[in-house]
Amino acid sequence: MIIRILGEGQWTVEEDRLDDLQSSDAKVERAVAENDQDELSEALAGLIDHIKEVGLPVPDDVLADSDLIIPDAGSTVDEVRQYLDEIGSGEGLIFS
Repeated sequence: MIIRILGEGQWTVEEDRLDDLQSSDAKVERAVAENDQDELSEALAGLIDHIKEVGLPVPDDVLADSDLIIPDAGSTVDEVRQYLDEIGSGEGLIFS
């Protein structure tokens, strides 16, 4: 699976590693539900770090569609809420 982190590039994450990201994703969901910007910024930064930890960067010269898009760590609660509404997964940013 290819995950794009807005403003940072793409990472390839094996399907069997997606479950590893669920706890980080849950923190993002909780921050949005609680309308807590500080918690959201911390949760997004943690999720992004986790993706980079379990994934491999896609080289810049490779063109590939992204399966998931993760907002950048500076995103606002309203921006992430709108994005979650648009993707409509009901399962956060990481859904498998």
